[in-house]
Amino acid sequence: MCRNIRCLHNFEPATTDDEVREAALQFVRKVSGSTRPSRANAPAFEDAIDEIAAATRRMLDRLVTAAPPKNRELEAIKGRARHEQRMEREVRIRTAAG
Repeated sequence: MCRNIRCLHNFEPATTDDEVREAALQFVRKVSGSTRPSRANAPAFEDAIDEIAAATRRMLDRLVTAAPPKNRELEAIKGRARHEQRMEREVRIRTAAG
């Protein structure tokens, strides 16, 4: 999964429309293989972002869970720890190979 796309479900405060749109943008960039579409492809790119954001918002609004809402700060700390572990692994691999 693309590391730039984050879980948006079950947060307090709730996920904003800007966060949903940003995730849709990341998804479209990944699928299209382009961070910036050409002028000719810009309408298709923007339409895809709008449609994916709308579908994502509908899904998030309909999901139910018995789990308590996640804390954004705690999830950010966990994410940074995972990033550090990945970097340490990569350094070990490069050191062993080189």
